Amino acid sequence: MRFNALNRALLQACPGLPLRADEPMAAHTSLRIGGPAALMAFPRSPEELRLCRSLAADRGIPVLLMGNGTNLLAPDEGLAALVLCTTGMTELERTGETEITADCGVPLARLSKFAQVQGLDGLAFAHGIPGSVGGAVYMNAGAYGGEMKDVVDRTVYLDREGELCILSGSEHGFSYRRSVFFDNSGTVLRVRFRLTPGDPKAIEARMTEFAAKRRVSQPLEFPNAGSTFKRPQGYFAAALIDQCGLKGLSVGGAQVSEKHAGFLINRGGATCADMLKLMDLVRDVVQRETGILLEPEIRIL
Repeated sequence: MRFNALNRALLQACPGLPLRADEPMAAHTSLRIGGPAALMAFPRSPEELRLCRSLAADRGIPVLLMGNGTNLLAPDEGLAALVLCTTGMTELERTGETEITADCGVPLARLSKFAQVQGLDGLAFAHGIPGSVGGAVYMNAGAYGGEMKDVVDRTVYLDREGELCILSGSEHGFSYRRSVFFDNSGTVLRVRFRLTPGDPKAIEARMTEFAAKRRVSQPLEFPNAGSTFKRPQGYFAAALIDQCGLKGLSVGGAQVSEKHAGFLINRGGATCADMLKLMDLVRDVVQRETGILLEPEIRIL
C-alpha cells in the first residue's frame, strides 16, 4: 500500500515520470542479477530526482540511487525500496574553454567522446568504463592511469536532508575507489570537469588503443561488473587470484573468469547467492595462501 501511495504521489508531482512497479533489478545491472524492486522511477532532471527522494523520505520509504548498474550486485529477493535510475538525466554541454558539465546519468563513453570531439583531453581513460558520471564520481572510477580525481572540478549534489550543495576540488576527498560521498551519503546531480586542450585525433587514437586492450584482456562477452575486488596495496587482485589457481572456479552460474581472474562473471543463470558464495571462496583461499584479504570493489546491495 505504501508503494501504491508513493506511485500516485510521484505521478502527481512529476507528470509523465516513467515509473515501474516490481521491476527486475536483473534488467538494469550489468551482472544480470537481482530480484524485483518494489518501485523504480526514472527521473529526467535533477529537480525530479530531488522531488522523488523527498516524497519517499516523507513516507519512510528507503531510496536506492543507481546509474547504469555496472557496479552493483542486487539481492535475489528484490528490494523493498524506491529505486531511482538516473539514465534519463543526460544533459551534457561545454561550459567553458576547458570545461564540460554533465548530468549524473551521462554514460562515461558519451562523456569521453564528447570531450574528444571538442578537442579536450583528460577523459580518454574513461571511454571503456561502462558506468555513468554519478557512479564514477562516487567511487572515483579509473583505468589506464587515469581517475575521476584528475578531472573533476565541481559537483552539485543533494545532502542527506535534500538540500542542494556544492563541492569543489579537494573537497571531494578522492582516494582509491572512494570519495566523500561514501561518508556524507550525498546524491550526485551534476559534475563539472576541467580538462586540457588536445588534438582530437591523438585523443581518439588513445581511446581506440584502450578499447582494443579491453577486448583482448577482459571477458566482455559475459555479464560482469568489472573488477570484483579492489587492488590491495602493492599487489593486483587478479594476479593473486590467478596465483592461487582459482581461474575457472564456479558456484552455480557464477565463475572466476578464465580470461581475467579479477572478473567474476555470470556464465548464465547466476544468482546473487552464487556470486556471494564464490566471492567468499576466492577471498578465503587468497587470504589463506597469501595472507592478503581482498575487499569487494562491487557494491553489494
